[in-house]
Amino acid sequence: MAVNEARLSGSCADILAHRAALWTFVEHEGVEPTNNHAERELRAFVLWRKRSFGSTSERGLRFAERVMTVVHTARKQGKDVLDFLVQCCTAHARGTTPPPLLGLATAR
Repeated sequence: MAVNEARLSGSCADILAHRAALWTFVEHEGVEPTNNHAERELRAFVLWRKRSFGSTSERGLRFAERVMTVVHTARKQGKDVLDFLVQCCTAHARGTTPPPLLGLATAR
């Protein structure tokens, strides 16, 4: 078997192994055949990383990923992000329980 044939047969085996996941959009109504939704969700984070050149430390990376997750989750729930973060910092400084991230949305 030539090298290209071996690679092709390996690719075919991978496709067959994942066929259920690859064809979910055909069998289940409402499932998109692309990952455009996921790409749109991540776009702001990718642009931030590009503009800021990311982070040079593990600590910075963890902070950025966690804050971005909180910001995105709060926005999806209609919460005022700045107000939510201020409440969290205030609760931390006072040693009290921070507001819940998941739950009822607050008015903007």
